[in-house]
Amino acid sequence: MDHTVGPAVERVIEAMHDNISDPFTVDDMARTAMFSKFHFTRIFQRVTGLSPGRFLSALRIQRAKHLLAETSLNVADISALVGYNSVGTFSTRFARSIGHSPTAYRRLVGTPRDHGMGAEAFDAGSAVIRGNVRAHPGIAEQPMFVGLFADRIRAGRPVRCAILARPGPFRFERVPRGTWYLVAQTIGAGAGRPGRPDMFPGLPPVDARGPVTIHRDTAEEVVDLRPAPRPYGDPAVLLALLDAPELVQRVAPVGAGRRSVDAVGTGPLAA
Repeated sequence: MDHTVGPAVERVIEAMHDNISDPFTVDDMARTAMFSKFHFTRIFQRVTGLSPGRFLSALRIQRAKHLLAETSLNVADISALVGYNSVGTFSTRFARSIGHSPTAYRRLVGTPRDHGMGAEAFDAGSAVIRGNVRAHPGIAEQPMFVGLFADRIRAGRPVRCAILARPGPFRFERVPRGTWYLVAQTIGAGAGRPGRPDMFPGLPPVDARGPVTIHRDTAEEVVDLRPAPRPYGDPAVLLALLDAPELVQRVAPVGAGRRSVDAVGTGPLAA
């Protein structure tokens, strides 16, 4: 990778943070990176795995989560602070990404969690997805979240997920036909992002794999993951997974330290 690419992408991400409440177009980003719009969009996607627009949208939703959890500002004020002119648009996008409305999310982060996995309903299939989450060298073993999502950006609630007491094997049964994306994240505190604790509170090591396609005749797929620190973070993971403590409370490791939860209920995760 050209030595100018990394610093250019980092400049743009910093500018996204600084312009979180203001219009910040792809043209603005390209000027910040000092590349043409076409070239900037291509390298940003290559480095981060997301388009500039989706990356910025993810940061804005993550900022909104922080404000909902840590301040008493009303939803309209938060909507404006994270760059939305319409409260309705903000609420719709927040709910689509997180699985709860802004008001419901605020209740959840301040009260005991005992709720379902969201409105998504998937017919149970007969396939199995299994594998191992491997510890990254130099990172202490911590509890792990493993989730199966319907979209690459991994917004909303997972179709299947598990909490592992430590890195090790996982197994998802009754996986429906379709195309899925697997992600693993350590639940313990990560390294964070210096100077941006509000945006990346304890950014955890993550890994993502996919697409994994389950056909009518698929019996089993094996996918291994190794969570590692990401140099630019992963807002897509942050959107879906910084609610991991909520899942831990609902599916806390007990006994052998492995339980799973899917879209319609909970139950033990087979060894």
